[in-house]
Amino acid sequence: MAARVKAHVNPALITWARETAGFPTPIEAAVQLDLEEAQVAAWEDPMSGEKPSIPQLRRLAALFRRPLAVFYMAEPPTRFAVIRDLRRLPGTGLRHYSPALQLEIRAANERRELALELAADLDRQLSKFALAATDREDPERVGERMRAALGVNSQLQSSWKDVDGRTGFNGWRSRIEDAGVLVFQVTRVEAEEASGFAIAADTLPVIAVNRKDPPTRRTFSLLHEFAHLMVRVSGVSDLETDAKRPPEDQRIEVFCNHVAAAALIPREALLSDSRVIAHGLRSTSWSDDAVSDLARQFNVSRETLLRRLLTFDRTTADFYRRKRAQYIAEYLATRERQKEKSADAEMRRNMPVETISNFGRPLVRMLLSNYYQDRITLSEVSGYLGLKVKHIAKLEQVAGLRYGGPGDLQH
Repeated sequence: MAARVKAHVNPALITWARETAGFPTPIEAAVQLDLEEAQVAAWEDPMSGEKPSIPQLRRLAALFRRPLAVFYMAEPPTRFAVIRDLRRLPGTGLRHYSPALQLEIRAANERRELALELAADLDRQLSKFALAATDREDPERVGERMRAALGVNSQLQSSWKDVDGRTGFNGWRSRIEDAGVLVFQVTRVEAEEASGFAIAADTLPVIAVNRKDPPTRRTFSLLHEFAHLMVRVSGVSDLETDAKRPPEDQRIEVFCNHVAAAALIPREALLSDSRVIAHGLRSTSWSDDAVSDLARQFNVSRETLLRRLLTFDRTTADFYRRKRAQYIAEYLATRERQKEKSADAEMRRNMPVETISNFGRPLVRMLLSNYYQDRITLSEVSGYLGLKVKHIAKLEQVAGLRYGGPGDLQH
């Protein structure tokens, strides 16, 4: 029997690919590959002389979601900066990136690089992201500044009011995209692991929010991550207000939460509301209906609304904790019912709408504009977006583009 051809690759590339794919040690990868840990560890040890066979290397590439050619590079790539982990400490949650989260962070970085290339091909001058803050500032004032910069006033926000908060999320997202930010929605990460992440940059910074969260929570995450961009801190967040973190992380997360709340629920608008005035200080008589009505007015979750009332001494910490526990229990029960319903029913998917939702209008429009100018092919557009060619015409409509031929591109 002929010996298998060995893949003469740099062991450091295997280690790099494993770690950036979200497998902290060789044993996690070995389990997925149904191999002995010692075998994978030997491939990563330059002193062992062990090399994977070509078929084994293909399995590694598939598991780590990397092209085969990357393993033959001389050195591991250092293109993307490490993104800071701002989630809760061990004992209260995860503190390493799962393969799914690693993949979403990598995809977001790659989409940003693609957008920069597409803009350059279109000779489009991208504006610098100039809005800035420090975590030493008053978060109330930073929230006001964020709101003003995005052009959101009480009348506009009131027009976004709906039952589940989806209109509010889309409204805030559109304003943030207009400010020169790429906003993506991630679909492969569990809600318990991360609510979102931010990639700070002078041009085309990125916000990613978890699509598995309810719309109102996604809206809060959106503004929380926008605050991260203002303070120029890239990081992964979970939004937990009472979680234990290292002091330096805790300060940033508390600040960003406060800024997001101040932007969503302006102090004066809340305290001048007749219902808030009627309840007075340290009230524990807030009914579920009253909290829900007030939360809908600002397109926020009930928990966010109550936390804001607590900030201004309009309820008590004990009342907030009890209601928060109730809301979490209700959310978990609703999610289980939705899972059962989804398992029983075959849901029809609107792929063009999903594509816009996940990739955002700015990136989709840049791809289509380059296609209209014959800079990329229809097949390439399809490949970048993971969307079948037959859906592209509908995608144009959803993206708000009309094309009638060369020189005829309208928004």
